[in-house]
Amino acid sequence: MRSTRSSPPSATRWHSARQHSPAERTRRPGGSSVAAVQQKPRRRVLRRVLWSVVIVLVLAVGGILVWSQVGVMAAEPEPLAAVRENPAITVTDAEEGIVLEPADGSSDRGLVFIPGAKVDPWAYASILQGIAEEGTTVVITRPWLHLAFFDPRGLGSFTSAAPDVDTWAVGGHSLGGVRACQLATDADALVLFASYCATDLAGTDLPVLSVSGSEDGLSTPEKIADARSELPADAEFVEIDGASHASFGDYGPQSGDGTPTIDDEEMHAEITEVVGGFLEQIAP
Repeated sequence: MRSTRSSPPSATRWHSARQHSPAERTRRPGGSSVAAVQQKPRRRVLRRVLWSVVIVLVLAVGGILVWSQVGVMAAEPEPLAAVRENPAITVTDAEEGIVLEPADGSSDRGLVFIPGAKVDPWAYASILQGIAEEGTTVVITRPWLHLAFFDPRGLGSFTSAAPDVDTWAVGGHSLGGVRACQLATDADALVLFASYCATDLAGTDLPVLSVSGSEDGLSTPEKIADARSELPADAEFVEIDGASHASFGDYGPQSGDGTPTIDDEEMHAEITEVVGGFLEQIAP
């Protein structure tokens, strides 16, 4: 009678374990596991996402840089030439900005002036020269990308152009005025040209002068009035009859603006009288 022999129980268990080992089931030829293989596509996807983000950021920054240089309103050459030839003031193209000073060097007050969006800073030299003639040092800033909102520099970055001046007002035209409002608490006074604040200064004792134009089609008289509550109760408001938005600089007509009925000579004289008188009051 033929007998049959069965495998020892221990050998059977070992053989079964070898057949069903998870490591063996997930092992691929060449020693790589399924988990390792699955990680490779994930890494590729992650790299693609990161590169896509980088490309989008580069394109966005590049687009802003290009846009900021397109449509910049240049200073008119004739008024600027007259400023450079004015014997009553000195004009310095400094690191802090364009500096206008009385020719005799005597100045106890200063005005940091921030240009409007996409306006050449030199376009304000002519309208502000009369203030410099009367004893105020004027520093016209150069906003980054021609847009004041992209310029994070504080007031001290500009007042350093005239370290001997102790009393400083800050001002600006249009968007530059909005930025000036943000810096106003570091200054002794605020001067707005065809602009209004988005910063609440109503609870301060800051001297404020707001100069606007009756024909302004952008910072309209209605917009100026609506933002009145952002300023101190004793803020001074002067509306120049016949002045448009572009009357506050020498850069030509501006899209969306009204039609001015005041000429440049009259406008400059008005600014010198109104702003010059205001700045004299804040000086000690």
